[in-house]
Amino acid sequence: MLLVLFLFTTTSQAAFVLLPMEVDVQQNHLKAYGITYWALNKDYKVSWLLNYRGGSFLLPDAPEIRKECQIRGVTFEVLSDAATESILNEISAPSQNMETVVLEKAPKIAVYTPKGKQPWDDAVTMVLTFAEIPYTEIYDEEVLSDQLLLYDWLHLHHEDFTGQYGKFFGNYRSTPWYIQQKAESEALAKKLGYTKVSQEKLAVAKKIRDFVIGGGFMFAMCSATDSFDIALSAEGVDICEPMFDSDDSDPNYQANIDFSATFAFKNYKLERQPIVYEFSDIDTTEEHGKGAFSMDKDYFTLMDYSAKWDPIPTMLCQNHTQLIKGFMGQTTAFDPEKIKSNVLVMGECKINGEARYIHGTKGKGMFTFYGGHDPEDYQHRVGDAPTVLDLHPNSPGYRLILNNVLFPAARKKKLKT
Repeated sequence: MLLVLFLFTTTSQAAFVLLPMEVDVQQNHLKAYGITYWALNKDYKVSWLLNYRGGSFLLPDAPEIRKECQIRGVTFEVLSDAATESILNEISAPSQNMETVVLEKAPKIAVYTPKGKQPWDDAVTMVLTFAEIPYTEIYDEEVLSDQLLLYDWLHLHHEDFTGQYGKFFGNYRSTPWYIQQKAESEALAKKLGYTKVSQEKLAVAKKIRDFVIGGGFMFAMCSATDSFDIALSAEGVDICEPMFDSDDSDPNYQANIDFSATFAFKNYKLERQPIVYEFSDIDTTEEHGKGAFSMDKDYFTLMDYSAKWDPIPTMLCQNHTQLIKGFMGQTTAFDPEKIKSNVLVMGECKINGEARYIHGTKGKGMFTFYGGHDPEDYQHRVGDAPTVLDLHPNSPGYRLILNNVLFPAARKKKLKT
């Protein structure tokens, strides 16, 4: 009877479940985000404890939450009301750089990606799948038919919005996959009523722009970052050489680029050579090729923000380390001189000051650009084997992606403080 009474008392005092997120405690950081999303989807109230033990999550105690954590291998701690109150009081103290942000509703997630694309071609689809966070794949037809209105958060697959087929012409123009990709893109543009792929991609980019202006959240990596801005800035200007669209580019097109139309970048110079695997001088990948970096020295640092006064960048930078391993892509990082002054640099490489992780607002919405292809594949190349996230469940580089996934769930009034 005493044992039964003890168990009943212990259970009755347990009111909350904490998902600790600091280093060497949480056995699966990535799946912890999945548990949080799952709980929101079940209409549980969740709090994000910014800067507390690596950005931990506080959930109500329920048998199904404990069971789900056990199934997915996520470390959790059961807290009494008194222990929870003590933690929240500590966080709310003016002397502590911490804050509690209430997460209200699981965001509806869309991933802009071509049909039939392999999941390992994109870090976001890989980590969403690993974390067991549901998402819907959409592409040009869905975007142009205004289906973005169904979603809260949009990720842009490593797309080329300029109509130059990823600038793969130099090395891959004779390969079957490149020829097929080009033919499929041209057929889709024609089906949608456009004479050129560049025109069709611009129309898609403008729809995405309007989605953000209307209050949507957009996240992009690698070439989808700079090519998106370049496409918007080149509206009405032909920047494609004949091998891309069968006619000449506009003479002196650089002078007609409209930097006021972009989200993040300014004063960049476009790369005219079709055989050069680069869109413009926004990207700093070439610096990596000159030997300034090596894999063991390539890191970037997350900025430190006031959790109480700057909750948005604080949320986006939650991690169990401020030092993140660098990784390359077609667009690896951004030249700080090409970034607009109203855009926040949240991750910076101290070696040369390049920006790796940036954030800004556009209208009522927000965007985040993250340089590189795959946080756990330093120099991803065409045909490389996929990353197995079971080997990287505590990846700080992938945590940054998942911070952005949960970000739209935050209570809007709190974000305005």
